[in-house]
Amino acid sequence: MEPIALDRALDSFSDLWSPRIVTAVNDYDVRIARVEGEHVWHVHTDTDEFFLVIEGELHIALREADGERTVVLPRGSVFTVPRGTEHKPYAPVPSAILVFEPTGTLSVGDRHDEVPDHVDATTGHALAGGVQ
Repeated sequence: MEPIALDRALDSFSDLWSPRIVTAVNDYDVRIARVEGEHVWHVHTDTDEFFLVIEGELHIALREADGERTVVLPRGSVFTVPRGTEHKPYAPVPSAILVFEPTGTLSVGDRHDEVPDHVDATTGHALAGGVQ
């Protein structure tokens, strides 16, 4: 139970689209990930997905009742994708994000396009030991 420096935690891995669990709050994981390029279109049927951009910039394409739109999140911005909304994150530059979602939530959602090799379909990996 020690504070975790996010910059040091991010320095502990280089894999893209492969979130690390830095802590838990009740039944939710706080995950960080290095991201660049495209993720995959996916849906979380039963949960919202919270994003905070730590470094760089994140774009999130959304398929909504009124059509498609893209939100652009510069460093320091937050956005919540509502449950049931099909979305596709994209990072035009090397970036880092923090995601808040229920423990066990799959990073590619409940329904998704084919998962490319550069995207890790995971419920989150443990952060490397000793990172604080």
